[in-house]
Amino acid sequence: MRERHDEEPAAIARRRFMHGTLCAAVCVATAARAPAADTPADKLPPTTGDELAFPSWEQDGRLVRPDDLAPGAAPLLVYPRDAASGVTRERSRLNQVLLLLPAAGATPLAFSAVCTHAACAVSEWNGERQVLVCPCHASEYDPAQRAKVVGGPAPRALPALPIALRDDRYVITGPFTGPVGAPA
Repeated sequence: MRERHDEEPAAIARRRFMHGTLCAAVCVATAARAPAADTPADKLPPTTGDELAFPSWEQDGRLVRPDDLAPGAAPLLVYPRDAASGVTRERSRLNQVLLLLPAAGATPLAFSAVCTHAACAVSEWNGERQVLVCPCHASEYDPAQRAKVVGGPAPRALPALPIALRDDRYVITGPFTGPVGAPA
């Protein structure tokens, strides 16, 4: 086995290329996650402390309350709302959140509403099987199993959004548990 300083120039060039590519990918990924300073409040991603609200075109963007959730019913499509400014972050598909109560007495669950296969909207509910359904390619997600894929081509579960009930409103307590949408 040859020592590292005896490597062929092609091997050294290949290693430098791979290192540079990896560094570039990390930089791009980091930049893609950080919103620009001039990003409008309604396009920012969900932020810890945001409240969950109905979209402005439904029920005037009011906050979601526990009474809005029925056990085993279809999920609600909701959006994060900045608690300080009252701005609902509904101008980005990446902010679409599915909120549901799997059973009476259970803890409400929140997941991204963007399919992990082709970034379509997960907009259907199979009440009999209690699964979320993406109508584009029939991916199915089981919310009782952390939105695990139980059918279709989706490669991974829907990212969960940690929430808590505070003062009769749902508040986001952390970021999505994984990347939202389809793989790049």
